[in-house]
This record gives sequence, structure tokens and C-alpha cells, in this order.
Amino acid sequence: MTAFKTLDDLAPKGKRVLVRVDLNVPMEGGKVTDTTRLDRILPTLRDIADRGGRVILLAHFGRPKGETFEERANAAESLAPVVAELARHLGRPIAFAANCIGEVAEKAVAALKDGDILCLENTRFHKGEEKNGADFVAALAVLGDAYVNDAFSAAHRAHASTEGLAHKLPAYAGRTMEAELKALDAALGKPKRPVMAIVGGAKVSTKLDLLGNLVTKVDCLVIGGGMANTFLAARGVNVGKSLCEHDLAATAREIEAKAKAAGCEILLPVDGLLAKEFKANPPHRAASVNAVAADEMILDAGPESAKTIVTKLASMKTLVWNGPLGAFELAPFDAATVLVAKEAARLAKAGSLVAVAGGGDTVAALNHAGAADDMTYVSTAGGAFLEWMEGKELPGVKALSN
Repeated sequence: MTAFKTLDDLAPKGKRVLVRVDLNVPMEGGKVTDTTRLDRILPTLRDIADRGGRVILLAHFGRPKGETFEERANAAESLAPVVAELARHLGRPIAFAANCIGEVAEKAVAALKDGDILCLENTRFHKGEEKNGADFVAALAVLGDAYVNDAFSAAHRAHASTEGLAHKLPAYAGRTMEAELKALDAALGKPKRPVMAIVGGAKVSTKLDLLGNLVTKVDCLVIGGGMANTFLAARGVNVGKSLCEHDLAATAREIEAKAKAAGCEILLPVDGLLAKEFKANPPHRAASVNAVAADEMILDAGPESAKTIVTKLASMKTLVWNGPLGAFELAPFDAATVLVAKEAARLAKAGSLVAVAGGGDTVAALNHAGAADDMTYVSTAGGAFLEWMEGKELPGVKALSN
């Protein structure tokens, strides 16, 4: 694991601390609809402010378009309404500046007293953010004495506020970043063995690097969701009109061969929940994957497959999970995901399993199963979590080691 400094190494009193956080939350009608990411950063903000630091928040929101600040700055992608909600959760006021660099930002920072918190406007209102431009990095750096990154979810991007600043100021990991890196190291860095990975989702094509990396790292790989159909088809199974990338059959066979050479067992569904329509509660049946009619779809792993995963899980010490086992958003095709999630959570709560999960659909599925709170760690980082599972170096994490 990358060696990095944490807030325990920072003496924040009287210092201007630039804190990169993730405020890119879902909004509807000007209101935040999911506050998970806001709640995750509260410990870092309280830690620094309570010890007399002057907290200056940096964050992006949305994908602003245009060449200039004036073209990119717009009310729909302003952080102002997010900051109001964050202040409510934090239980203390947060000042707001309508720009993240220049005179507006400098005056707002200069007005801070020890323990105060300020949020600067959307960093992506400037093109220099995503380009990691030297001038933009310098303009941000003059606002602070230290830099804290608490946004693992943006750590796969080498942007000014996620990577560039770490080379300009003393850099530290915030509490969320610290917890995430420790959880990931426990899952795949130096895990307790044996290790199981569950990978689901619609398409093999989006997770080729992930599968290729995991078969060399884990002892058992469970493949579910639509991507399992591609592997079944590659074995000669007729999957009817199930979602399937038939053109990737050779790739699936290559991944299986790589797994065999690495001593990694691959678990595919032996049965499924079949239906002729993709909707909630259609006529359906449980049947062997070898008995799929031409007009049927496999929409979930079947009861026998789910039981096999649960049984196998009992012998595991570590689980890393990305992607549901079926179309969990449509009943009854959530059954396998819910069963396995509840068992993983039970084992994790009992202390016999380190269970780390991440990715948007995975988080939603675990919440649906009521299992998220008992998992060892659930990452809200989508792209960053996936790239980490693929074995890629994350620029925002690497920069913290410099």
C-alpha cells in the first residue's frame, strides 16, 4: 500500500488547509437526494476545524462546458445548494465564495478565523482543473498552507485539485481517504486468504481489465449478472435471448484459461431465474442454464447457484464485490443478490470475513438488501474503485506519497 501521511501527522491550528472533498452528489429540483458522500467527509472537516484549522473546501460538480470561466459558470452546476445541505449535516456554518481562485477566493480565505470552514465554487468552472494546468494549480496553492485529499472517488483523475496540489503543498489523506485505502489494502493488497471476488454487471466488455487482474489475485471468482451469460455461451450453453456479448466468447475462454493457470476457481450460475419479459414480476421460472428456451432470458442467478455461493463464502476470509448477480432492481430478480449480500454482511459483522464492496450498482444493491451497514467497508467511489480493482495506479493516491 502507498505510504501516506494522515491527519494524525497534521498540526492544523492557524493553518489554511485546502481539503479536496467529493460534493458531486445527485440533485433533483435544487435538492440533494443522496447525502452519503456528504456524511462521509464530516469526520475530516470536524477533525481539522476542531483543532483550529481554517478549512477551505475544494470540489467539482457536474461537467461544465465552455472555454472561459464566464461560459462554464452556471447556476445548475454551482456548489452553493450543496454547501447549504452540507452545513446542515455538519451542524455549523460554512461560508461560500463564488470562485475558487483570484480575488474573490483570496478575500474569502483571508476572512477566515481558526475553526472556520469555507467552500470555494466548483473547480471545474476553470478549464485548468481538468487539464491540471500549472497556473491553475499555483492559483489554488496560494490559498493554503497544507493540502488534504479526502476524495478517493476522484483519485483516478490527475486533475489540479486531486493531484497537482499534492506536489505544491504538504499533502495528507483525510479520514475517508485513509479508511478507503486501508480497506482496499485489506481486500486485495495484503488480504487474508482465501479471497473471493464477486463481479456482476451487464457487460464483459466494460470489465475486461478487472477480470484479467482478479483471476491472478483471488482464489475464487464469482461471475454474475448479464456478463455471466457471455461466459456460459462461450462454454456452449444456449442462453436464449439473454443479454450476451457473443462476440466476446473467445475473450471469455481466454480469461477462464488464465484463471485456471493461476489456480483461481471461476463460479458461473448453474441455474437461473428465467422470464420472457424484462419487467417486474413477470411470469418466470427457475431452471438449469441448460434449459433456457429460445424466447427466454436469464435475469438472475438461480436458487442453487445462490446457495453454492453462500456455501463457498463460509470458507472465505476476504470478499471484494463489484456488481449485482441479477437485475436486482426488478423483483423477483433480486433474490440471489439479496441472499448473498445478507450472508456476506452476517459474516462480516461476526468478524469472520473482511467484506469490501464498491461501485454505484453494488452500493444500491447492498442498500436494497439491507446489508450495507454490516459490510466491512462500502466504497461510494465508482470509477476509482473499479480502476483500483483493475490493478491501476491512481494519480490522486500516488501523489500523496510524494
